[in-house]
Amino acid sequence: ISFSVELSSLKSQMVWTKAKVNLALSLVIIFLGISVADLKVGFYSNTCPQAESIVKRVVSGASLSDPNLPAILLRLHFHDCFVEGCDGSILVDNGAISEKFAFGHEGVRGFEIIEAVKAEVEAACPGVVSCADIVALAARDAISLANGPAYEVPTGRRDGRVSNLSLAKDMPDVSDSIEILKDKFMQKGLHAKELVLLSAAHTIGTTACFFMTKRLYSFLPGGQPDPTINPVFLPELTTQCPQNGDVNTRIPMDRSSERVFDKQILQNIKDGFAVLQTDAGLYEDEATRRIVNSYVGLLNPLFGPSFESDFVKAMVKMGKINVKTGSNGEIRRVCSAFN
Repeated sequence: ISFSVELSSLKSQMVWTKAKVNLALSLVIIFLGISVADLKVGFYSNTCPQAESIVKRVVSGASLSDPNLPAILLRLHFHDCFVEGCDGSILVDNGAISEKFAFGHEGVRGFEIIEAVKAEVEAACPGVVSCADIVALAARDAISLANGPAYEVPTGRRDGRVSNLSLAKDMPDVSDSIEILKDKFMQKGLHAKELVLLSAAHTIGTTACFFMTKRLYSFLPGGQPDPTINPVFLPELTTQCPQNGDVNTRIPMDRSSERVFDKQILQNIKDGFAVLQTDAGLYEDEATRRIVNSYVGLLNPLFGPSFESDFVKAMVKMGKINVKTGSNGEIRRVCSAFN
């Protein structure tokens, strides 16, 4: 009898524990659902219907004088989302402690374009559209300008109230190993597939020779270069970035089409023509190598996944990292300052 009572009690405890776990999971799901549900395509359709057209017009006009703008705005969106979430915190200028001055944000530009968009949007719809949404929309329009895929951007983000360079310590770095990169992406809810797809954004834009110095001249003892660099490609890189040359010289990250958004960079990675060490690392890891291979090759158009479609999904997913919605955050009057 005693055994039966104890067994019954144990079963009751197990049922209660399972119920508590299920409740906790439900609360997490509900919480996440509220956070993401507040983002929706056409969020401003009633409150500021011209918002997205203003963003597109200003970005398109600015790109006429700066052909590198698509890469600049795409990178700005990525860097904003990876610190405190997609909340426009990278735009704030609150002195030397500003997030934008973090080491991991070196070379990030495009702030003046976002401010120009914000000024026009504010004139049309004061206090309605967030800077965080403008960054996401501008990145989308920039990709389209580079002949990339057009897609809908869920909006409804609010601007963060914190911007501090100390919070950018976990930004992905060009010297990170593939394992470190995978871990940093995982911390943001992004997996190996998103790592490959978002790295493929390097199909447009340039990088400074500063980030190539170690890979070319001190990767191995004795001043040897990274052995994964294709021998045909190595002389090109050392010519563009000589050992004692100007480290600020910029070179294309995609060897053949740095101003056209396509998947050629994945083929380059496979063939040893990756410019950045982190891009080359994608082919050294079994999981990411398999993903790279799935997008290249003669049979991909017939049987493989769609790079453009998957890239869009990765961008939309990245754009939902730790967003502020509802009563969280604020709608800044200017993007460079808290209200």
